[in-house]
Amino acid sequence: MNSTPTPSPSPSPSPSLGVGASPEDDDQQTDLLSLSWNQDYGCFAAGTSRGFRIYNSQPFKETLRRDLKAGGFKIVEMLFRCNILALVGAFPDSHYPPNKVIIWDDHQSRCIGEFAFRSEVRAVKLRKDRIVVVLDHKIYVYGFVDLKLLHQIETLANPRGLCSLSHHSNTFVLACPGLYRGQVRLQHFGLNMIKLINAHDSHLACITLTLDGLLLATASTRGTLIRIFNTMDGTRLQEVRRGVDRADIYSIALSSNVQWLAVSSDKGTVHIFSLRVRVVGEGSSSRSSPANSPPLFHQNFSTSLDGLISPSSGANPGSSLSFMRGVLPKYFSSEWSFARFHLPEDTQYIAAFGSQNTVVIVGMDGSFYRCSFDPAHGGEMLQQEYVRFLKADGQPRW
Repeated sequence: MNSTPTPSPSPSPSPSLGVGASPEDDDQQTDLLSLSWNQDYGCFAAGTSRGFRIYNSQPFKETLRRDLKAGGFKIVEMLFRCNILALVGAFPDSHYPPNKVIIWDDHQSRCIGEFAFRSEVRAVKLRKDRIVVVLDHKIYVYGFVDLKLLHQIETLANPRGLCSLSHHSNTFVLACPGLYRGQVRLQHFGLNMIKLINAHDSHLACITLTLDGLLLATASTRGTLIRIFNTMDGTRLQEVRRGVDRADIYSIALSSNVQWLAVSSDKGTVHIFSLRVRVVGEGSSSRSSPANSPPLFHQNFSTSLDGLISPSSGANPGSSLSFMRGVLPKYFSSEWSFARFHLPEDTQYIAAFGSQNTVVIVGMDGSFYRCSFDPAHGGEMLQQEYVRFLKADGQPRW
């Protein structure tokens, strides 16, 4: 596919995004076009038909709003909490078309660089040292400082813009679709290594890396199973079941202590699963955070599952017929969700983990939920907070 990039650092960029909405403009209809978490789930960005907004998730608070004179954004990608954002416009006939990436410095209130392509941009991912742009069949990796093109990766058709990055300074792992259905390509740039994992028989629907890039969680378009892999050798470490019926998976989130996994789908339920992945060197009674935890795998890692799997404080329930494994259909021996929270089925939601066994959920109807779960017994989660941050009636595609 010919989608030759034409990056331009824009030596004379437009001075602003055209911010100039007056207070009375708030009465006009504002459609919600996209939602996305920052890398540590502490904030989320909302792309709207008139600009973008940034919200803090704990405590909940709108921290930034940029309304434009014309045009809106379908992609708003944050870099933790810094002033740099990647923006992609929503409308072809606007000043910010969907085939152009704007690198925006909100402190300077100006564009500091841009990339233009021949086809629509499906996603943008940011690291402190890299900008990654996802197109339908190709991924481009640029240096953050000089916007120089460093790598190009061919993929299978990727209309969902699937791509996930690690965020530790000493590792750079990129996960994306491979060239075959259900295949994940893992690019370990620091090790100059590529690992291909045949994760699912169906097409991929969602992929998520841990911050250190050592674990990968995947779901397919069937939406029944979520699988967790070791990114170093491709070993499948755990498989959990969301349900039996087909579902469209909207998000997968991994907790910072790598103990819990959250999944949202079009079935209107956020599921929490207990992970049995052990961090090397951790005590049996506690788990360390990624920032100060030892590596999951030693330098000379083993492909054996025994050292990587351990019981956690809560266990996912299995079927009472699990002793018939290999005789009955596979779902009878599956690990089912540990905790659940029910939502309206007519809205797209993305979920993430907060502090102290809480889950935060934002929806394309402009809703924000905070709920808590019992780490020992699981079951139904309790709603702690609800906010309507934007009155959005439509259900646009992401």
